[in-house]
Amino acid sequence: MTGWTPIAEEAERATRVLHPSAPFPRPTRRRMLTVANQKGGVGKTTSAVNLAAAMALNGLRVLVIDLDPQGNASTALGVEHRSGTPSIYEALLGEVSLADAAVVSDQSHNLYCVPATIDLAGAEIELVSMTAREARLKEALTAEALDQISPDYVFIDCPPSLGLLTVNAMVAAEEVFIPIQCEYYALEGLSQLLNNIELVQGHLNRNLWVSTILLTMYDGRTKLADQVTAEVRRHFGDTVLKTVIPRSVKVSEAPGFGQTVLAYDPGSRGALSYLDAAREMAERGAAKEEVAK
Repeated sequence: MTGWTPIAEEAERATRVLHPSAPFPRPTRRRMLTVANQKGGVGKTTSAVNLAAAMALNGLRVLVIDLDPQGNASTALGVEHRSGTPSIYEALLGEVSLADAAVVSDQSHNLYCVPATIDLAGAEIELVSMTAREARLKEALTAEALDQISPDYVFIDCPPSLGLLTVNAMVAAEEVFIPIQCEYYALEGLSQLLNNIELVQGHLNRNLWVSTILLTMYDGRTKLADQVTAEVRRHFGDTVLKTVIPRSVKVSEAPGFGQTVLAYDPGSRGALSYLDAAREMAERGAAKEEVAK
C-alpha cells in the first residue's frame, strides 16, 4: 500500500489554495481595516498582503493601501513603486485620484494595490502644515473613489510607528487589525497603541474599533508561544482569530521574490494558515452582519 508522502501532501495543500472549492462570503458593505502595530517585526505587512491575497484568490475584491514609506507591501504584491510612480503620496496631497494610483497585482485580477514610494517618507512633515492633516487619507478614500475600484475589503498597511500617517489610517477606517507575535515582549507597547486608538475614537473617529487580532510567528516547540497565546486570548477574547500563523521560512522568503507566500509556495503551512485566517475573517464578518440584521 502506497504511503501518503510529504510531496503528495504539499501538492494537495497547494490545490486547496489555488483551486478553492467555494468562494468566501462577501460582506454586505465594504470593510476597511487599518493594519497597525508600532512594534516592528510582528508580521504586520506580511499579514496584510497575505490575507488580501487569500481573499482575492477566493472570489473577493481587495484593495491594499501601502502607507509605509518602506513600500514592503508594494514589493510583496509585485507592484512598481519607484519614485515618480503615482502613489498614495500623491493621493494624500490631492494630486491624483485613488483610482489613478491603484494598480492590479500580478498575483490576482481581484487584488489591487495603491503603492508607496520613497516620496512618502517626507509626507508626515508636509502634512503638519496642512488643514485637516489627520483626515487627508479619509478625503482620498471617498465612497466615489472606492466605487471605481469596488473592493469588498480595504487593508491599510501602516508604518511601524504611531505618527501622522498611522493616525490618518485610523481616521479613514472603522476597523483596526492588530498582528501580535507569539514572542517575549509581545504585549509591550500594545497599551500605547490602544491608548492612541482611544484618543482617535474620542476626537477624530467615533466609529473606530479593534475588530481583529491575529497571532503570528507561533513556534509550537516553545512553551513561551503557548503562554503568549493564552495571555492574548485572556485579554482580548473573541477579538483574537482562532487561526494562528506559524513561524515559517517560506513566509519570510516570499517578499524577496516580489510575491505573497500564497503565490511563492501555496502548499506551505504559512500559506494555508493565512488562507484559514482570511476565511475566518470573512465568515466572522458575514456572521456579524447577519446578527446585525
